[in-house]
Amino acid sequence: MSLTCFLQCARSAVNTAQMTEMTFQASLSQNRYEEIMLLKKNYNTILFDLDGTITDSFPGIRNSVVYALEKLGYPVPEEEIFRNFIGPPLTESFAKHCGMNGAQAAGAVNVYREYYAERGIFECTVYPGTEDVFKTLKEAGKQLGIATSKAEPYAVRILEHFGLDKYFDFIAGATMNTRRVTKIDVLRYALAQTGALPKDILMIGDRHHDGEGAAALGLGFTGVLYGFGSREELIAAGAECLAEKPVDLIRIIL
Repeated sequence: MSLTCFLQCARSAVNTAQMTEMTFQASLSQNRYEEIMLLKKNYNTILFDLDGTITDSFPGIRNSVVYALEKLGYPVPEEEIFRNFIGPPLTESFAKHCGMNGAQAAGAVNVYREYYAERGIFECTVYPGTEDVFKTLKEAGKQLGIATSKAEPYAVRILEHFGLDKYFDFIAGATMNTRRVTKIDVLRYALAQTGALPKDILMIGDRHHDGEGAAALGLGFTGVLYGFGSREELIAAGAECLAEKPVDLIRIIL
């Protein structure tokens, strides 16, 4: 065998070994992921996000943003940008994605609410199977609450509109002013209403804000993949489990 041939064979063997190791690591990662998906803790209180977790609110939020931007004379962004408005506080989204300063973003939120309060609020649908999850968890004796960055009066109206308010012991949302805006502010407010220890509370949501807020307060966090956040985003935010559809939450929690 020539030296050149020998070196080529050796290089091929190394590459094969590296690929085998990568395959093994991927398999190990997948197995670990499946184990994480099967972990069950005895959480007594379950907090649900609203947009992207209970309701698909994209149409109403998108239309409200467009209304505000057009009325204020700002350019309407590309369609995919609107998904970024679901989850964070609206002032943050207007500033980040529309080039506004703090005062301009606050003004845009006020104009946004002109449309949202009348029409956009009900331009949404409940994810199929969600109500069955609430029924099952209540029958199992769980305390259920809402923790949403949506203004609390709007959250109450939406849940009442769809007949879901009866499942919740409390509804915690943002204030209409700047007193309670961020997810951690809302979660802190919700935590005070639960009467439970942080270790006994599970937050369920579709964006990294949900996981980061839960982690800051010592709560558990499960992400849902049918909302507006990605698998990578939710894992990075500390999700213990991931639900591909609402019914998966029953298996995860119970």
